Amino acid sequence: MSEINQAEEYRPTKMPIIREVKASDIIASLKEGVADFLACPLYGLFFGGIYTIGGLLILAMLTTLNMSWMIIPIAIAFPFIGPFVAVGLYEVSRRRAAGIPLKFSEIISVIIAQKERQFGMMAFAIMCIFWIWIFQVRLLLAVFLGFQSFPSVAAFIKVIATTPEGIGFLALGTAIGAVLAFVLFCTTVIAIPLLLDREVDAITAIITSFQTVLKNPLVMIGWGIVVTVLTILALLPFFLGILIVLPILGHATWHLYERAIEKPA
Repeated sequence: MSEINQAEEYRPTKMPIIREVKASDIIASLKEGVADFLACPLYGLFFGGIYTIGGLLILAMLTTLNMSWMIIPIAIAFPFIGPFVAVGLYEVSRRRAAGIPLKFSEIISVIIAQKERQFGMMAFAIMCIFWIWIFQVRLLLAVFLGFQSFPSVAAFIKVIATTPEGIGFLALGTAIGAVLAFVLFCTTVIAIPLLLDREVDAITAIITSFQTVLKNPLVMIGWGIVVTVLTILALLPFFLGILIVLPILGHATWHLYERAIEKPA
């Protein structure tokens, strides 16, 4: 009898319903992201500031270690961890759309509460891919250029842009980075907003995220390119562009998620 009761109580996780998204949804989501940022700039600047300060601290550390040239591969990898940093921005957009008053303490509480849910697995996956990227950069440098350092960022750029070994390193590194970025994008683009929005497990969220990309490949990959390009451009002026770009992209990602995943009945 107890086994029957347990069977009756068990309910498999219902997979979210994925919608078709169009290029116009990207444009609309970006507009809504800008609107959210302008309506709540202090929240955006706060979370963008955390990202910016992190980048500046890394730059300072590398400069101290005479490895300032490493800021280039690290900066390229920075978009990898953007989705996790943007959780607070997703919550701001979610509350605005639902008409819930914004309170900074409650936003922080929601972020902290995620450690009791499935976000730990997502954070682990993100950091694993980030470190794989950094490791393969060092490995390819050793293979193509030997165990050498560079006196400056300019010297590093000159070597990889003008020597056969440097061009080989750049080509292979770019190919590997593109694969890693695509896998991480498919893993997180829908999964992290979904985990924040609903009580689903991480595996369900990841499967849904991949299925969304596979159902809408051109639009979703286009969105990934937009996010990557804007983030890297925002990093160029000493990470300061992130103060504006990260909040807008974070808010916009939430709105794209709402367009891609049907609300539960």
